[in-house]
Amino acid sequence: MSSINDTVGSSTADDGTRDPYTVRLFAEGVPTSETPEEAAVRRSVGGENDAPSRQLARFVRDVADNDATGMNVRVVHRRDRYLRGGDHIPFLERGRPAARFTEPAEDFAHQHQDVRVEDGRRYGDLPEFCDFGYIARVAKVNGAALWTLAQAPAAPSGVRILTSALTNATELVWDPGTEPDLTGHEVVWRETTAPEWTHVVRATGATSHHVDLSKDNLFFGVRAVNRAGHRGPVTFRVPQR
Repeated sequence: MSSINDTVGSSTADDGTRDPYTVRLFAEGVPTSETPEEAAVRRSVGGENDAPSRQLARFVRDVADNDATGMNVRVVHRRDRYLRGGDHIPFLERGRPAARFTEPAEDFAHQHQDVRVEDGRRYGDLPEFCDFGYIARVAKVNGAALWTLAQAPAAPSGVRILTSALTNATELVWDPGTEPDLTGHEVVWRETTAPEWTHVVRATGATSHHVDLSKDNLFFGVRAVNRAGHRGPVTFRVPQR
């Protein structure tokens, strides 16, 4: 998993307004590296809002949007800014979950510009245009995310919903985790129109859980929990016949 800091030096927009406590986090919903077979499954069961990169963004906001960082992590449901690209895209092209941290509103006079004065306005990426307090808070967001990723268990692998029998309930299964301090898993779900996971229950089995809710109406995922109570990123489910 990769989170790239790309244009995080200032909290001041091109109109002079400031937002020193927000950082945008761009994360794609449909994987850039999606194969035709994976696309066919996605169209059949949904999941346009649930790529691994989107799960990474949700995880980052959960662990780094707090009083300790002093920051609001604004997740933007796009791979990058409108018709633009950044340094995280090569990771996405190679199937690696990745997201992009970017300042809340860019001042285009201070990026990709020759240093100059034009019509009384100064251009160029110069130190005096950097907000070092803001940069420090963005670094705290990165630190909180990286520390928690290192301490938490990995996202579960092999998460599936069993579909061999027609039923209005949902049966989830996944592969066993390998961490020595793993204590269990949680099943999360949300309405198909909701951007965030809204419900969570402790899984009853080591590698399975039964929910008396319809997979037709909800999206489900699974995350691992360790002895210290750290929760890893969610893995979105795929069907298994």
